[in-house]
Amino acid sequence: MSPAAPQPLDRLSALLERFRVRAQLFHTGALCGVTSFAAEPGRGFLHVLRRGEMVITHRRGTGVAQRIEVREPTLVFYPQPLAHDFHNAPAEGSDFTCASLEFDGGSSHPLVRALPALVVLPLDQVEGLQASLALLFAEADRVRCGHRLLADRLFEVVLLQLLRWLLDHPQESGVSRGLLWGLSDPALARALTAMHESPGIPWSLEAMAQQAGMSRSAFAARFKEVLGVTPAEYLSDWRMAIAKSLLRTGRSVKFIADALGYANASALSRVFAQRVGVSPRVWMAAHAGA
Repeated sequence: MSPAAPQPLDRLSALLERFRVRAQLFHTGALCGVTSFAAEPGRGFLHVLRRGEMVITHRRGTGVAQRIEVREPTLVFYPQPLAHDFHNAPAEGSDFTCASLEFDGGSSHPLVRALPALVVLPLDQVEGLQASLALLFAEADRVRCGHRLLADRLFEVVLLQLLRWLLDHPQESGVSRGLLWGLSDPALARALTAMHESPGIPWSLEAMAQQAGMSRSAFAARFKEVLGVTPAEYLSDWRMAIAKSLLRTGRSVKFIADALGYANASALSRVFAQRVGVSPRVWMAAHAGA
């Protein structure tokens, strides 16, 4: 009897259910001359160049190209805070639909940490995008009841499709290792998704390797090679990201310890201080107004 085919794997839902990304439409239409977009903590951008051409510039020392020429309909995605300028012809400006992106947890959002500062992709390169963009443009271009709310949700659909495409084509992201590559690896993705979905169970290296269908030694080596950290370090960091998110909502350290599988609040506090650098109480005080 042949082995059963592996079940389809949802690599994104557990991530985005715990760490939301919210889009807000703020512009549709032409942009003429120079338009500047400032960098703000926790905020990204998703621009859709619908028609025309433009030049994008960045300041020196940001780690991305200082000048990029765009000559076809394109997605321009800034998951990280990065100031940028659009240069368009003053007479016949290019046509855009633009949204700002708010990431839960700001720079600690797992996808913000995993993605490069900038992704530029022609629209026709992302399979299945045209139908969503047609709905988005229809809502953005006409003032109807609830059109801004619907446009925001459609922008989130476009973003989800872009992230799905990047998981299937990690080489296009420009990063060489990390979560994006881990979720692109069929074996590692099964272990990562299981940890994302159930962070509170007592994960052992053997249990993680079983999820991946690998031996412990092969799994540990492959995990470190692809993600740059050990499985135990990744699990601790994932739990600490969730702990920060819960602390922001006012949950107690005891509640979080129980939810994440720690023996007590003191055990969680020790790991938190090791991985984050300060205790949960000190971290909460520093982020009370965030």
